[in-house]
Amino acid sequence: MKLFDSSRVHQALRFPEFIDELERCFAGDFTMPARQVMPLDPGGPGHDAFAMLPAWNDQVIALKAFTYFPKNEAPDLTVYAKILLFDRRNGVPLAMVDGTSVTYFRTAGVSALAARLLSREESEEMLLINTGRLAPYLARAHVSVRPLKRMRIWGRNPDKAARLAAELAPEFPGLEITSVDEIERACATADLIVCATNSHEPLVRGGWVKPGAHVNLFGNHHADKRECDTDLVVNAGVWVDSMENCMREAGEILVPIQEGRITADHVLGELRDLCRRESRGRQGADEITMFKSVGCALGDLAGAKAVFEGADD
Repeated sequence: MKLFDSSRVHQALRFPEFIDELERCFAGDFTMPARQVMPLDPGGPGHDAFAMLPAWNDQVIALKAFTYFPKNEAPDLTVYAKILLFDRRNGVPLAMVDGTSVTYFRTAGVSALAARLLSREESEEMLLINTGRLAPYLARAHVSVRPLKRMRIWGRNPDKAARLAAELAPEFPGLEITSVDEIERACATADLIVCATNSHEPLVRGGWVKPGAHVNLFGNHHADKRECDTDLVVNAGVWVDSMENCMREAGEILVPIQEGRITADHVLGELRDLCRRESRGRQGADEITMFKSVGCALGDLAGAKAVFEGADD
């Protein structure tokens, strides 16, 4: 069994090639049981958890295990993950891959894949609502699928948002990258909004989003929390990464259902349906579209498999 650390993951995965691989995986046949998220201190003041995400196709079996410690004060990480990869034909262990770095790539890759399938092809302005370790991956992935001219970055800490903009600017010389203080104004002009935060209250509101925009929501995985308000969900064509997972964990969908504003049928399909062209996509330039993800194991499988297959030893 081969071991692949973070450096090997970064050597193997690139955008947009990895986004293409994700689309092939989601378009193919696969099995993805519901992910298991287990609170380590149920009813306690924290949200520490352990989770397992299994998936398999006709080539490999993958299992990602991760810990989530949002108040971890030692390293600058809240998630630690490893992915075990097995041969689907005979069950032989193939590899253990650093799951933390794969998670960054697959989260950004799935977001960009959804944007490629649902946002307007001519989208020029992106609002990135994230200033953490995931942010550079999100920027690189979306730049690779849309002809972006402007990227605005918003965060609760304006200084951190400004530093991130300055750090990213040299990497994208043809892209105007700036931090913004007013999220409402930034939402109003964005063609593409990507939100991946730990917020428990809506950051993106339907009344702020312009016709034709696309919104990706990737941060929340609590049934009673959400990154957007009900109006956005009601007014948008909505797709999800996994219906089974989102109907247990995505407050963006579950809260509007509890309010009686929508039913489960309001969700038009899963990412697999879009990749297989079995779900209708965007209906016109003025439709608002939305994609919600709580994280799914097939993306981890695709990442670990690409790392393993790209190994030269």
